[in-house]
Amino acid sequence: MSTVGKAAEPSHVPVLLHEAVEALALQANGRYIDATYGRGGHSSLLMEQLGGEGRLLALDRDPDAVANAHQRFAGEARFTCVQCNFGEMESAVNSLGWKGQVNGVLMDLGVSSPQLDVATRGFSFSQDAPLDMRMDPSSGQSAAQWLASVDEERLAHVLKTHGDERYARRIAKAIVLARADTPITRTAQLAEIIKAAHPRWERHHHPATRSFQAIRIEVNRELESISQALGQAANVLVDGGRLSVISFHSLEDRLVKRTLRKPPPDPDLPRGLPVDMDVARQTHPWKVIGKPAKPSSQEVLRNPRSRSATLRVAERVSRVAA
Repeated sequence: MSTVGKAAEPSHVPVLLHEAVEALALQANGRYIDATYGRGGHSSLLMEQLGGEGRLLALDRDPDAVANAHQRFAGEARFTCVQCNFGEMESAVNSLGWKGQVNGVLMDLGVSSPQLDVATRGFSFSQDAPLDMRMDPSSGQSAAQWLASVDEERLAHVLKTHGDERYARRIAKAIVLARADTPITRTAQLAEIIKAAHPRWERHHHPATRSFQAIRIEVNRELESISQALGQAANVLVDGGRLSVISFHSLEDRLVKRTLRKPPPDPDLPRGLPVDMDVARQTHPWKVIGKPAKPSSQEVLRNPRSRSATLRVAERVSRVAA
């Protein structure tokens, strides 16, 4: 068996590393997906536990992450990395002929530390940089492009729903007024506009924190991707296969919780009809395993970014025969 690869970048500390991997109940010769490679912390531990016939497929939309994976696991026949949004998981799995044969899927929904810490990516207000925020800088609109065209009502809605920003309307108005004079193209520029418009700051929190989160989620269509990925995970897993999902804010966690716990509505039935829950549960693909897990106090001390993380685990239930 070849070595697992080079050490992880020192700036990136995977969250709930052992808990998320252990929750997959790994089989040495199984097939697994790390749907959010990041900088390979979870992939590395998975590879350490795989046998000679085991296989790992890693996905990431960030070209820097994919380059890291190709370098770190160069020559490792058990490892494959594909650059794509994890909402395209099923297509990547089908290309390998793995559909319905995957034993476990791991998703870490957080932004990786290198994305936050490298100023040129434009995710953070802590360093001045071009206002980009895209996970894949070659695809879609940058945050600057989106802010240049979005109307005030839509902007306020995004700040409120994606960032839980109490002063969303006030901030949206300030952004629209500011861009009428000068295009908003820099992170520091946007942060100052938000700071000036924000009447009350939370202690130890920059007033732009929630707004930057909201804009990043919108630009990358993160919630849509999560919803797609959860649905596709159910399609690619074997019966009894495990799903391990780490979320970092309430929007993500509510979406994961609702998907795993609630049988989906039948799209062929009119809305408002009473639902036969016994029938609905037969078509619901997930059985929740255990209670949600949080980082230990020791992990939070080592890595403060882990403090909001929640791990949820589910098992793919047997498919009902046609």
